Amino acid sequence: MGPIDFPLLWSYFGLMAVLSLFGLHRYALVYLYYRHRRRKLGPPTERFETLPGITVQLPIYNERFVARDLLDAVCALRYPRHLLQVQVLDDSTDETRTILECAVREKQALGEPVEYVRRPTREGFKAGALQTGLETALGELIAVLDADFAPEPDFLERLVHYFADPSVGMVQARWSYRNRNGSVLTRLQGLLLDGHFVFEHGARSRSGRFFNFNGTAGILRRSMIEDAGGWQHDTLTEDTDLSYRAQLRGWRFLYAQHVEAPSELPTDMAAFQVQQFRWAKGLVQTGLKLLPRILRSGQPAGVKLEALFHLTANVAYPLMLLMAVLVLPSMLVRHSALDGRLLWLDLPAFLLTFCSLSSFYTLAQSEVGRGGIHRHLHLIPLLVAAGIGLAINNTQAVVSAVSGVSTPFERTAKYSARPVKARAARKVYGRPGGWRLVANLVAACYFAACLVVTIAIRHWMGVPVVLLFLAGFSYATVLMLLQAPGKRVGTFRAADEATR
Repeated sequence: MGPIDFPLLWSYFGLMAVLSLFGLHRYALVYLYYRHRRRKLGPPTERFETLPGITVQLPIYNERFVARDLLDAVCALRYPRHLLQVQVLDDSTDETRTILECAVREKQALGEPVEYVRRPTREGFKAGALQTGLETALGELIAVLDADFAPEPDFLERLVHYFADPSVGMVQARWSYRNRNGSVLTRLQGLLLDGHFVFEHGARSRSGRFFNFNGTAGILRRSMIEDAGGWQHDTLTEDTDLSYRAQLRGWRFLYAQHVEAPSELPTDMAAFQVQQFRWAKGLVQTGLKLLPRILRSGQPAGVKLEALFHLTANVAYPLMLLMAVLVLPSMLVRHSALDGRLLWLDLPAFLLTFCSLSSFYTLAQSEVGRGGIHRHLHLIPLLVAAGIGLAINNTQAVVSAVSGVSTPFERTAKYSARPVKARAARKVYGRPGGWRLVANLVAACYFAACLVVTIAIRHWMGVPVVLLFLAGFSYATVLMLLQAPGKRVGTFRAADEATR
């Protein structure tokens, strides 16, 4: 063996071992979820005799196609009007501003308690808008709804009474998705987010671990926000940052899995990757900011360990990308220097990842009433491929966070679930793939070469692994090419159908 062969193999298998810990962590979350099933949040045990005031905050930036729908849904909420305040926190720089000003005047003429709030600058982005609104908020409780959400009329009624317990600082509802069956991409996102809302939130909340407010579709106690230090904008996930600061202060967070808040998923790959970049970078930033404080706190070891896994979860992406780069050289070393020994080790690692993801995401579908495990197993290979397609994007997010590079808050454009609006919105808010497209194309070419080498050396057990990497980077590349601004809507579905 050459001088770099041993270090190369140790690096490859070391990365594989570390990544397997993240797979085992998914099993641990499923275990905690079912072990503490009796702690599932039920109806409120206490109820207000006199309802508290609620301020509903609607942070909006350039959402001309969904902003009015949001306001209509909020004004349909059932709650005493003398106890309700609706703040339209508009930072828009396009015609959304005109649409909202007109809509607010219409609602005010009908007697709705709606206010239009506009700042001179976008300082602090969403966190800055929420903090500005808090200064004039009248409610004891603050509900936050993003532009793509359309809460049911009983949304406030079903959540408000949990706050009769003065220790409760936040109640989070579960997201559902109006357009989850629009394409393969939206179905995969639905799987990913259902896993998050069922097993991550469910396991953490039931077992007494910390979990986070998701930035929308939840209600927060105003005194909790203020006690924790208010909305801060030194991370891209101001919601997670506030959540950990508040729970360190002793506030209880509740997760109402039985209350759904309909929303919209990104319909194109570029928008999906922008969203994931923001979430990945924000979590790492929050970890860098708060993990030292969490680990020094008097919290139980289980709380600290889960916070560590949660806030460092995206570190798995640069590790996966590095392991991907080493796939070909590690195969060649094992083939030539070790006469094919250890080539079989790729397959168990692949199966561990596949089985971990299968159980995590298909069981989540069963928990939200979307049918048995067998109905969703065929999507797991595509789910793994989609995760691989995020590797470059999220690696850049992690590196950017660790290096302290400042990036703006890029909101995820919403296109509306209505086809006519969606077509118009793509022309306005659609974005090219940019550097993400180029990077994924290069990675796809690399794994095409890896596949040729794998077949040439007859490493048949490595073929599924290489194929998944090739599929993941190719899927991201093809969708970003076909979904570039100006493409016909039909090509969006055609690209997804081609991957079925």
